[in-house]
Amino acid sequence: MRFVRPEVGRHGGAAYNRVMARQQLGPATTDHPRAAVPRAKPRTKRGSTAALPWLGAALSVTLLIFGTPDIEAASGRGQLAVATENARSTHAAMQTLQAGGNAADAAVTAALVAGVTSPGSSGIGGGCFIHYFDATSGKTTILDARETAPASIVAADFEARPFASESRGKWVGVPGEVAGLHELHRRFGKLPWAKVVHPAVVAAQNGFQVSPHLARVVGWAKDAMRNDPSLRSLWLSKPLQGGATIKSPKLARSLQRIETEGPKALYEGAIASELATTTRGAGGWLSVDDLKNYSVTQRDSLHVAWAGYDVYTMPPPSAGGLMLVQALSLFRKDELRSLGFNTPAYQHALAEAFRAAIADRMRYLGDPNVEAVPTSALLDPGRMKRRRQRIALDRTHAIPRFGLEEHGTHHLVTGDAEGNVVSLTTTVNRAFGAKLTAPQSGVVLNDELDDFTLRTDVAQFNLAQSPNRPRPGAKPVSSMTPTIVIKDGKVVLAAGGSGGMAIAPNVAQAVIARLTFDLPLKEILDGPRFQIPTSESTILVPQDTSAAHIADLQRRGEIVGTVRFTGTAVQLLGNDGSVKTAAADPRKFGVASVK
Repeated sequence: MRFVRPEVGRHGGAAYNRVMARQQLGPATTDHPRAAVPRAKPRTKRGSTAALPWLGAALSVTLLIFGTPDIEAASGRGQLAVATENARSTHAAMQTLQAGGNAADAAVTAALVAGVTSPGSSGIGGGCFIHYFDATSGKTTILDARETAPASIVAADFEARPFASESRGKWVGVPGEVAGLHELHRRFGKLPWAKVVHPAVVAAQNGFQVSPHLARVVGWAKDAMRNDPSLRSLWLSKPLQGGATIKSPKLARSLQRIETEGPKALYEGAIASELATTTRGAGGWLSVDDLKNYSVTQRDSLHVAWAGYDVYTMPPPSAGGLMLVQALSLFRKDELRSLGFNTPAYQHALAEAFRAAIADRMRYLGDPNVEAVPTSALLDPGRMKRRRQRIALDRTHAIPRFGLEEHGTHHLVTGDAEGNVVSLTTTVNRAFGAKLTAPQSGVVLNDELDDFTLRTDVAQFNLAQSPNRPRPGAKPVSSMTPTIVIKDGKVVLAAGGSGGMAIAPNVAQAVIARLTFDLPLKEILDGPRFQIPTSESTILVPQDTSAAHIADLQRRGEIVGTVRFTGTAVQLLGNDGSVKTAAADPRKFGVASVK
């Protein structure tokens, strides 16, 4: 395992010309191939307990035990702040801060504990994006620890997706989380590595309480989980009771080795050999050399100056940062304020910006280590000006139909008394990743390679092949959007989220709401958020949205559907002078703490 900093890719040229050629917007009310549809009737949502009676009962008990989600705790004049999607993760990170650790130390603790207590969302078999702000230098650092494709990958196999269960190893990329966390700690950590890792060992060894969200995830994924003996034994041997204590002794032993040996414990030796053998036994390509040669990449953040703020966010292979920066580049603060927060006009304007960014994602984004990504051209002020001129409040433009799915993700934010901040998103992709566990080490392997794009998806963009196609060593494009906002040299907001393709629109909505309307963090996360679908509708709104609101969106040409996947979340950290606030999303029963 090593660390590298890549050469900067070239930009511009023919790719930019193709963008401009395809950005012509028609004069009709909508260019979507389907006519406007009435409001969707309420139905059983993906993840609804209505379809899973035993899970509904378990979830009810869990809510009685855990109480209501603590979405903004002690937001007084505290100096230490943490927000994650899991109570145990938040409290462990806060204890690391109180023991003299800094934001980097707390982020390592939070991520590793989350991998134990929220294994459907993250873990040491996955990868992460890390965004760090150093208060002393006033600079941000991006560490890309995204999973990579194995060297012997057979790209043609991906055109035949989905894979059968016995071939699910083909989804597995080289995991990067441990390498990324260790690099963050090596550069910026304060406490010994063993001390910040140990809380995860304790959680796995002594056990942890099942959270409401984890119970819900198990219900969603249980059919596929049955194909893996380890997942079946640990999670499906009996109905999951709310608040039940789960122990992961095999994972505890692996974490204990990482605690004492560092990342070498995962990337070399017995664990590495088992990960490779397990993956290849399920038809995949992961090898011990892939693990040994894995490298963390430092990248330059995307930056936009907006309304007196400096917004720094994730560059490719993330598509989320591009969406946020493009949206801010299209609208002035006074324009958005005049539309009113979360009005139909406001939502429509942002939805147009988000759809255009998704189209750019499909046409141009890939891993800049292997594909020239025209980032500068995509953000060119002239191009953004012309795009803005085509956005109207009474017209809707749809993106060509395509499909991407990535749901197993966890975001966390940490801040210390010195002003250092971490915004970190970690993932195994879909719930419990590839549903493939290394039997002795207890490591749940990711299915991140599913984020590569099919040729059929980009054919509608007149492309013969996708810039996000599978290749040896390539990292698939992600929606993860760890973001840090600075004003007068200090962090005023850190944000990020989980939930697959919903991540970027969710984070963008939260950041824009804070910077435009200065809303309390709790109010932002309590409020409704819309999503951008990749087929059928042009916008998805919460099921309790009023008929009048939906009718207004339809008059603007939107084809309105309702949000089906509700397991999305945003975590926020705010700082106003000496006052720190933190908020965790109630949608995944997150917990925030400020002390």
